[in-house]
Amino acid sequence: MNRFTRKAAAFVTGLGLLAGLGLLAGLGLLAGSLAAHAEGQIRIAEQFGIVYLLLNVAQEQKLIEKHAKAAGVDAKVEWVKLSGGSAVNDALLSGNIEIAGAGVGPLLTLWDRTKGKQNVKGVASLGNFPYYLVSNNPNVKTIADFTEKDRIALPAVGVSVQSRVLQFASAKLWGDKEFNRLDKISVAIPHPDAAAAIIKGGTEITGHFGNPPFQEQELAGNPNAHIVLNSYQVLGGPASATVLYATEKFRNENPKTYKAFVDALDEAAKFVTANLEKAADIYLKVSNAKLDRELLLKIIKNPEVQFKRPRRRTPTDWRSSCIGWERSRTSRLR
Repeated sequence: MNRFTRKAAAFVTGLGLLAGLGLLAGLGLLAGSLAAHAEGQIRIAEQFGIVYLLLNVAQEQKLIEKHAKAAGVDAKVEWVKLSGGSAVNDALLSGNIEIAGAGVGPLLTLWDRTKGKQNVKGVASLGNFPYYLVSNNPNVKTIADFTEKDRIALPAVGVSVQSRVLQFASAKLWGDKEFNRLDKISVAIPHPDAAAAIIKGGTEITGHFGNPPFQEQELAGNPNAHIVLNSYQVLGGPASATVLYATEKFRNENPKTYKAFVDALDEAAKFVTANLEKAADIYLKVSNAKLDRELLLKIIKNPEVQFKRPRRRTPTDWRSSCIGWERSRTSRLR
């Protein structure tokens, strides 16, 4: 295996673990360090799309505050909207957020770079969602048809999960040395802006590797829009592309706040699974999305969409699933 093949294998393995376990970091709440500051502050970064529905429900129903109060903590919860894994990772490393929401690609990138320092690790999966590379160029049937005149919009070039999947598909098609062949025509654009460009047409943006609901809006809003690539096809099946992660320091020094967050996410997942229509209304309310409700329901009822509930794990489970996995993958990621 050469360097890219090893990285791609580690990336797919990470996706599989997230899809199967849902929760990576789990509830390792018995760490021995004392809190360096009062518990309760938690700032959570999310991006755009239905993939963050569990967070939307937790926010609207104040579930973090609820579970923190039960533990005797007066939680101060702040929700931060960012675009792209690079911006999210920068915010986490600079101490401007405690919980990061982004693709598994940004997580693995940061996990590798912070090993032995901040020790960034996964907290939970937000579910399994297919991501589509959509094009409004009739001449583009596969990724091989993109030319120098095309531009592919995605959250962050070379870092976002969409970019990583595109690189993986490129390596499969052209060989490992050409894994980043389409990076030169890729541009970092927030999903709402990219979707507007695809729907409108007539701009240099002829492709958008997005997520729900933007990809579905494009397909419904432009007769020329069509799917060029499905992330499930590239990765071999359903995968938890969007995840939450945090530093080991935050988890260890704020066990009650951390547990309240995971419990809130657990409750939100149960709520969404049992109340899809109510969950759809919450998404529309919290996100202020200009989205047809029927299209939204169609998206979240898609059999390929699976809202995964974090599975309870003991401290021992957490160490074996995270630390053991880290040790087995360290050389592959470097």
